[in-house]
Amino acid sequence: MKTTILGYPRIGNQRQLKKACENYWSGKTEITTLIETGKNIRQENWLLQQKTGIDLIPSNDFSFYDQVLDACLTFGCIPKRFESIKKGDFSTLYFAMARGIQTEQLDTTAMEMTKWFDTNYHFIVPEFTIDQTFEFFSKKIIEEYKEALELGIKTKPVLIGPVTFLLLGKEKEKGFHRLDLLNRLLPVYFQIIDELIALGVEYIQFDEPILALDLSDRERKAINNTYESFHAAFPSLKIFLANYFDCYGENLETVLQLPVDTLHLDLVRCSSQLDDILTSKYFNPNTKLSLGLVDGRNIWKNNFENSLRFIKKAVEKIAPKNLFIASSCSLLHSPYDLELETNEKNLPLEVKQWLAFAKQKLEEIATLKGLSSSEEEAYLNLFEENKLANLNRKTSTLIHNKKVKSRVENLLESDSQRKNSFKIRQELQRNTLQLPLYPTTTIGSFPQTKEVRSWRSKFKKGILSQKEYDTLIAKETEDSIRFQEETGIDVLVHGEFERNDMVEYFGEKLEGFAFSSFGWVQSYGSRCVKPPILFGDVSRENPMTVKWSSFAQSLTKTPVKGMLTGPVTILQWSFVRNDQPRATTCNQIALAIRDEVVDLEKNGIQIIQIDEPAIREGLPLRKEEWKSYLDWAVKAFRISASGVNDATQIHTHMCYSEFNDIIENIAAMDADVITIETSRSEMELLEAFVNFKYPNEIGPGVYDIHSPRVPSVEEIEHLLEKAAKVLPVEHIWVNPDCGLKTRNWPETKSALQNLVKAAIKQRVKTLQTA
Repeated sequence: MKTTILGYPRIGNQRQLKKACENYWSGKTEITTLIETGKNIRQENWLLQQKTGIDLIPSNDFSFYDQVLDACLTFGCIPKRFESIKKGDFSTLYFAMARGIQTEQLDTTAMEMTKWFDTNYHFIVPEFTIDQTFEFFSKKIIEEYKEALELGIKTKPVLIGPVTFLLLGKEKEKGFHRLDLLNRLLPVYFQIIDELIALGVEYIQFDEPILALDLSDRERKAINNTYESFHAAFPSLKIFLANYFDCYGENLETVLQLPVDTLHLDLVRCSSQLDDILTSKYFNPNTKLSLGLVDGRNIWKNNFENSLRFIKKAVEKIAPKNLFIASSCSLLHSPYDLELETNEKNLPLEVKQWLAFAKQKLEEIATLKGLSSSEEEAYLNLFEENKLANLNRKTSTLIHNKKVKSRVENLLESDSQRKNSFKIRQELQRNTLQLPLYPTTTIGSFPQTKEVRSWRSKFKKGILSQKEYDTLIAKETEDSIRFQEETGIDVLVHGEFERNDMVEYFGEKLEGFAFSSFGWVQSYGSRCVKPPILFGDVSRENPMTVKWSSFAQSLTKTPVKGMLTGPVTILQWSFVRNDQPRATTCNQIALAIRDEVVDLEKNGIQIIQIDEPAIREGLPLRKEEWKSYLDWAVKAFRISASGVNDATQIHTHMCYSEFNDIIENIAAMDADVITIETSRSEMELLEAFVNFKYPNEIGPGVYDIHSPRVPSVEEIEHLLEKAAKVLPVEHIWVNPDCGLKTRNWPETKSALQNLVKAAIKQRVKTLQTA
């Protein structure tokens, strides 16, 4: 029996990669420093896995920004707008594709970005044209394999499978389907495989998570043809086919007949599939199985007793030499190392004993192998420790709150209903707020400078008193209000300078959460988040946001939005307890947010935004499970929003999601205003709302905040004109596509000034033609 993982975190245990990228982007360091940082992280990861006892260690799982972007460069799938820099400096091209580029010579928008299946990780969306060509452009996979060889480690290179790569992309013009490009793409794979085999590669891991979705016959045929062709061309290659995040489902029959050496199973998300495979008439006992038993997406300690049952069941049908013990998916979604957590105030020892981060997950995999071998006795102490920790969690008094459970059990249907329909509310809100056509606003946060972040750090360390900290935050908040007034923005925000993260901030103020100090995971590029640990019943003991929202509103007569994170997003972006249904946990959070919404209204806040960017992300991968999830997710949002009067305007925000399949459910959320990302897609994502005839008001984002580019007035006008052709003008809001926390002030001010100018020009045009 052997061990493996599908991938390892790449940001560094102290977020070294984030800092190196941002220093390079700002011109503080040269590209050589960034490259060296990446090399150090890769080597540390490989050596740690080797030391821990991982037998088959992955390579090419590292990325400076995103693995799908890396694949685009590997296959030479580079949009034509980057052609002028394709033959120049590689790093300029790479980051221009990810973030856009704006210089005196070149002004080019970034590629689209969306969520990686049902995770909070964002990937760069490949772009395809009818005359698309491919070439082996970036040799990163070769270089990193050689790099590991120099350390004496023979790795398993990881490649996104060709069908997944194509299906995750988008056709940028009509007249073809992206799967039509498969036969053009496969020769590049052959070239890559050929070069790797020449270097002595034994295994290549092909990631095909598209197999977790409902595929058509054509798509399944593409999978079959791809792996038949690989086997025909390279019969000695050991193909490690990896699917994760769900079962193979209806694709299982196809997959079991593929000529692959090893089939990976995510047994955390789909425990039933081992039985399905072992009893299938199509299963070949000589096929190796990789048992994904250690959760790559959550931080709870593995239950060795349960995992050993799976291993025992597999061993009854399959020789141990044909089994791998593995992580369920890449550990990319896990924090680095629990040993770094020494702050018992944030993370009590009782909770800490229930957890395992990426490093500990490696140890769990190695221990499971040991417990399944002839050396079992040497691991029995670890087995007993694991058993005790899991028992302690079941019986802990920290977890359960009878009052919270009772409140959820006694929820009524009326608790999820506004008093009147949108039409009635809209009229009341227009009379109350007196906003112009094309009202302008932002999504919530303003740039968090190093100075602002240092205040929060000093306050937490006790260097600043509460009074000193509040004085600094108040000054920053007032400055932001004055800037917004001077710019002419119609609905203001307080800027969120007191908040570290849109989920962590609320978790810190709610019961049932614990926190790590170094539990960072990558969201996209250099953006890292530190999800709170939701271990127990959730309740709100005191107001969380009223203080700063009320203060901001006291500074101005212009409406200031109260800013909250919605229950589904808090659930999705936390490490969530796995001992009760997620719907139950979500309703607990919804009631806590509801209490905050009511308090904001009582304190004079007339517009309240409840952000739900994770609604789409939480959607199960199989359509048969959608209804159940959407029913409880939409209801949780409505519970959080329905405690206020009709004249109070409820906003929500969603970003980087495809809405077509769930637009009816988004409408059922019944937010008075929804703001969405549409700038990177040139309003393409608006089509779902138009086709559905979305009844409420909508702000299609006209400023891509994930790029350092400053959009021109004309560029924003162009997007607004596109929106005005398909939406009622009285329903259109004007806003960026997301919060501005990660941007700097000069570009933010320029972009928002242009945004307001464009809105005014569009407003005047509309009134002139009325």
